[in-house]
Amino acid sequence: MTTQWIVDAFTTQPFKGNSAAVILVEEYPDDEWMLNVAAENNLSETAYLKRLDHNHYYIRWFSPITEIDFCGHATLASAFVLFNELSHTGEIRFSTNDVGDLTVVQGACERIEMTFPILMPCEIDEVPEALVRGLSIEPSKVLRSKQAYFAIYESKQQVVSLATQNEPLKTLAPYDVVATAPGSDDQYDFVSRYFWPANGGDEDPVTGSIHAGLMPYWAERLGKSKLTALQASKRSGILYGEVLHDSVCISGNAVLFAKSTLNV
Repeated sequence: MTTQWIVDAFTTQPFKGNSAAVILVEEYPDDEWMLNVAAENNLSETAYLKRLDHNHYYIRWFSPITEIDFCGHATLASAFVLFNELSHTGEIRFSTNDVGDLTVVQGACERIEMTFPILMPCEIDEVPEALVRGLSIEPSKVLRSKQAYFAIYESKQQVVSLATQNEPLKTLAPYDVVATAPGSDDQYDFVSRYFWPANGGDEDPVTGSIHAGLMPYWAERLGKSKLTALQASKRSGILYGEVLHDSVCISGNAVLFAKSTLNV
């Protein structure tokens, strides 16, 4: 019998933000089992935690179709479970396969603060035709990080009204696509939407990992180090960020949706 928690991340309300499943294991099962459970959950990610020491865990993330290099919302969900369900206090350290160690603390306003590496996008020489065909509105600029193409728009309305075609975007694998624009009011500094047909699904509700690139990009453009972001999916989510010298702190709230037992 294995306990599983489902947490809505980057929200203060159930049924908003992005849902992730969290499972603690003594030893990692084989990859096929972890992928099967993630597919059965059919959430953006299922996180598997293996305890290494006091407040130190190894974390792996699986979408319904593949293992993921880096996932922010499932890291937030995992920290929420450790803090609120398993009574951890102080700093939690997550070791990962691809992005080094991530540190997490319980901050003010019940927000969980995660320190991520800065993954700033870079200019590219040529915009892929598949990217242009896959987006209903042509971006004003395109950059790329190791995770995704960044389609830069001039207005929030362009991002909100954007439609996509999955077949062209799938051919961009292993890269996903994030569309982003400056915010249109004083509430949010920038907005985004995230599309990942090659690695998980049509549109991710809230994507913490891509904000390791979005936060420093908009900090540089807007000339400020502290930012508030809206991921404008149907579920929507709010992320708070501070760009530091060599890292970015991304924080958000979370709520528990369910706790259950896996009979496999």
